[in-house]
Amino acid sequence: MSLLSPDAFLDRLRDVGARRYHDRHPFHQRLHSGRCTRGEVQAWALNRYAYQAAIPRKDATLIARLDDPALRRAWRQRLVDHDGGADGEGGIERWLRLCESLGFARADVVAFRGVLPATRFAVGAYVEFVRERPLLEAVASSLTELFSPQVIKTRVAGMLAHYDFVSAESLSYFTARPEQASRDVESALAYVTAHATTPADQEAVVAALEFKCDVLWAMLDALDHAYGEPGQIPPGAFEPES
Repeated sequence: MSLLSPDAFLDRLRDVGARRYHDRHPFHQRLHSGRCTRGEVQAWALNRYAYQAAIPRKDATLIARLDDPALRRAWRQRLVDHDGGADGEGGIERWLRLCESLGFARADVVAFRGVLPATRFAVGAYVEFVRERPLLEAVASSLTELFSPQVIKTRVAGMLAHYDFVSAESLSYFTARPEQASRDVESALAYVTAHATTPADQEAVVAALEFKCDVLWAMLDALDHAYGEPGQIPPGAFEPES
């Protein structure tokens, strides 16, 4: 095994997304094409909130591990994007408004009431991965942002076209995300390209990216199992109205 050139390395990472990113999951494809019920959309938004709320904790954990002030400055912008600069701002606030627009009480969403057990485990595994794995792998796990901008555009267009219970306002979380993700991935990709200096390092980066794809895929597996077929909702999880 030889060290890949930067271009070949990037191609290898993009191949992971082409094969394993969660836009290929059947639940995601149903969501985008209008084939989910209102209850499934509600369950998706509620469970995805648990993931969104963990992102700043994950990023704060990573920042605490960084020795490079320039990279810390670049990375802390992610905290501002999600937490906002003040109350009522930021991506988490916008996701809460989406959940409220779908009929959830804010206090219930913030408390993770009704979130699937598998979602909790997947989100916890991601935060733990960033806390415990080598820094190169922790940074690399964020590289799913390579794939998200186009998926977000497809998601918003599909949901607005097919669901009369969502609006451009309720989906406002996604307005800024393509630009934010494209900016964020530049610093992460520059870091892993510079620090993956051996074939083993490059393989570790690929494995970290695959792990992150697995986290997102596992969350959709759980949603599909509970709210699609076979429709086995775990005790304590959100139950849509008939």
